[in-house]
Amino acid sequence: MKSGAANWLKGCALAALLASPAGSAGAQSYQCRLPASVELPQLSPDGPVRRLPVTGYTLALSWSPEFCRGRENEVRHKRQCSGRAGRFGMVVHGLWPESGRSWPQWCPIQSPLSVEAVRPNLCLSPSTSLVVNQWAKHGSCMTRRPETYFRVTRILWSGLRMPDFDRISREEGLTAGTIRTRFTDANPGWRSEAVGVHLNRRGWLEEIQLCYDRRFMPTACDRGRRGESDDAPAKIWRGF
Repeated sequence: MKSGAANWLKGCALAALLASPAGSAGAQSYQCRLPASVELPQLSPDGPVRRLPVTGYTLALSWSPEFCRGRENEVRHKRQCSGRAGRFGMVVHGLWPESGRSWPQWCPIQSPLSVEAVRPNLCLSPSTSLVVNQWAKHGSCMTRRPETYFRVTRILWSGLRMPDFDRISREEGLTAGTIRTRFTDANPGWRSEAVGVHLNRRGWLEEIQLCYDRRFMPTACDRGRRGESDDAPAKIWRGF
């Protein structure tokens, strides 16, 4: 690893340590089993190449019970949604570089992606296609090596403590602001303005987006990543 990448990785690890509560537990809410074998899919870019300076990062966390509602029997989502590989709560949608009002994407890939690099991430992001896509679309604009991108993602993930969303879902008068507060209560290094809460059209929790500056320290989200206002009514699908 070149010195620049090494310093970047060290900075990420330090930021995760400073922003996380002491004795932080693993963020996975339910159980998970890694697959014995992995096949890497072929991907086609869904947009143009954008090489832009990186000004910050977003760690997007998807609420799996809501994503899987109605997808339980779909073959392409069977690992995440069938229950055979375990049950998932919050999962990593992706780690995205930001650049002001836009974002870098689909940068030229300089190192091949291997099964060994992908497999350890399949309890954080329980979809091979998702993991491969996130590296090709976003990670390629952050670092030359996919192993570095995935390691940074795991460091940030392991520095978080997930609140009990099942319990939160039963709170009366639940709002997006409540979800932000419960997250920051569980993670004292975070402020509510750095936590984006995204609901779907029916008002169900879909995703939380955590906003970082270039040093991987929590920073205020812009309007797009902020999501719903604090007073927006919210619901959380428990799934079972």
